[in-house]
Amino acid sequence: MTVVGTTEPPRLPVRHWAEARERGRGGVSPMLTRLAAERATGVLVRERGTLHLAEGLVVDAESPAAPGLDVLLTAHGTVAAGTWRQALAAADGDRLHTARALADSGRLPFGTLEMCHLAALYDAAFFALAPSSTPGRFRYGDAGRPVAVRPVPVEAVEHETLRRRDLLHRIWPDPRTDDVPLLRTGLAAAPALTRRQRVVLDRVNGVRTATDIARELGRPAFHTLVDVRRLTAAGVVRGPTTGRGPSPATGTGRRPAPAAGTAPAPGRGPARVTGTAPAPGHGPARGGDPPPDLAGPLPAHLSTDPHITLLKRLRDALEAL
Repeated sequence: MTVVGTTEPPRLPVRHWAEARERGRGGVSPMLTRLAAERATGVLVRERGTLHLAEGLVVDAESPAAPGLDVLLTAHGTVAAGTWRQALAAADGDRLHTARALADSGRLPFGTLEMCHLAALYDAAFFALAPSSTPGRFRYGDAGRPVAVRPVPVEAVEHETLRRRDLLHRIWPDPRTDDVPLLRTGLAAAPALTRRQRVVLDRVNGVRTATDIARELGRPAFHTLVDVRRLTAAGVVRGPTTGRGPSPATGTGRRPAPAAGTAPAPGRGPARVTGTAPAPGHGPARGGDPPPDLAGPLPAHLSTDPHITLLKRLRDALEAL
C-alpha cells in the first residue's frame, strides 16, 4: 500500500488589531490582505457589504448601510435626478458606468466624480469591513467588474476603517444607536450643537435610523454616525429602549463621562458635543465637521500616494453638503 502525503494549505494571516494599528498597516481582514498580496480580481462578499477588487486594488464598495454614489451625486443637484435616471437606464443599471458616462459627456466634472466616488467607497467599506459573525467569501473573475474611477490600495482602506472605528469609540463607546430607529430623550438640546448636528436632530422621529437620515440628507453614513454618537453623548438622542436603564459602558444608570475634548453643561444639562480630543500632533477637531479622512499618521509608503491627497480634499467638499 502506498501512502500519499498531502500538504496542509497555508493558513490565512491573523493579526492583532492593536499591533497592526501601531504599525499603521491593515488589521481589519486577513482575507483582504491576502487578496491584495496576490493581486486578485473579483468580489469579496461580507455580511454587511461587498468590496470589488481589480489586481489587488479596491475599485468599488457597496453596503446597505451606506448611501451610494447616486445619492451623493443627485441629493444636492450635482446631477439632476432625471438626468441620472436616463443615464442609468442606458447603462443597464450600472451606477459606475452611469457616472463615468456622465463625466465623459461633460455633464459631470470628473474631479467631482472622483471625490464622490471615494467618499462612497470609503463609506461603504467601513460597514462592509465591520466585525462579522460569518466568514467572507471571494468570487474570482472580472465578470461584471465595475469601471475603475480611482482604485484604492487595500492598506489605505483598512487604515481608514480603523481610524473611523477609533473615532466613534472616542465620541461614544456604545454602538447601539448606529442602526436602530432613533428617539429624542426629551432633554433640551445643548446650546453648543452645530448646524450639522441640529439638522440631524431635526430628523430624529422614532422611525428613521442613522442610515435613513444620511440618505435623506445626501451625506455619507459614517459622518451621520459621528453626529448621532455626539448627540447620544449629549443625552438628547437614544435608541428605542424603555426607561433609562444601565449604560453598557459603566454598568450604572449614569451616562459615561463625556469623551475627551467635551465639557458638561452647567447643572443637569447635556454635555457639549462639539469636539473630540485630537490625536497627538494634530490640531483640534472642529465639532460638526466631517472627520478628516486619514487624519492619523500614515505609513511612509502611503503618505505620498496621490489618491490619499485627493481623499483628504474630500473634507472641504463634504462640508458643503
